[in-house]
Amino acid sequence: MEDVRTRRGADVASDHHLVVANLKLKLKKNWTSGQTALQRFNTAFLRDTDKLNEFKIALNNRFQALQDLLKEEETSMEDNWKGFKEALSSTCQEVLGLKKHHHKEWISTEILDKIKERKNKKAAINNSRTRAEKVQAQAEYTEANKQVKRSIRADKKKYVEELAKTAEKAAREGNIKQLYDTTKKLSGKYNKPERPVKDKEGKSITEIQQQRNRWVEYFEEPLNRPAPMNPPDIEAAHIDLPIDVNPPTTEEIRMATKLQHYGSSSNNQLSGTHHYTSTSLIMIKHLTV
Repeated sequence: MEDVRTRRGADVASDHHLVVANLKLKLKKNWTSGQTALQRFNTAFLRDTDKLNEFKIALNNRFQALQDLLKEEETSMEDNWKGFKEALSSTCQEVLGLKKHHHKEWISTEILDKIKERKNKKAAINNSRTRAEKVQAQAEYTEANKQVKRSIRADKKKYVEELAKTAEKAAREGNIKQLYDTTKKLSGKYNKPERPVKDKEGKSITEIQQQRNRWVEYFEEPLNRPAPMNPPDIEAAHIDLPIDVNPPTTEEIRMATKLQHYGSSSNNQLSGTHHYTSTSLIMIKHLTV
């Protein structure tokens, strides 16, 4: 142990102070694959009406400048997509910023403001010079802490009720994927127990390299099948299929983006109801130009 300090300014809703210590340990080297960590945008700010309007105006201006540039120069489809993606990402970076802390989904901007106010009350306790000032500051801090907890409980209850309504709507419409994802959020995380890798005789394999070799052996058998003795003779179609090759319409792009939103994973940076509803109309407008 190299150093120990007391952080009196840390807001942990307790009469105790946070203790931070520096320890020197020898750890095993962690070999990384060279991939950078995924950076997420703070889409929770879109719940604020002023921030949402600011985001719409900035995004519309970026897309308008991009369209003017594309009209002047001849670019490929790949260049157009890169410019479109860069405009959307730079707008999120400028207006929303990156998510610094991992908050629960039901944590709203109002709660974050109350948490910041509670932290200021904690600083007032530490900066009190007299006993009367400290008692007054402690009472204000206690009340601010109650308001934070009360708001968190109310917002969490509202969040769960909205998820329940979404699950009921998905069940009525037959949207099984959305129903499954919503039910999974309501039930919480469940870790599937790991099963050991076994050889052909049913014995468990504990060595890592032997497990990898067993997986290779397992997939080689069903995938590397011999060629069929009598391959089927499939004739080419005499009539071409009626495939529409015209540019997509606004309605087709709207439905495609909507389906992509419902089918997006949790890792997608541009997923989320607030982000989708605020950008879909602007994106469709510039995609159909």
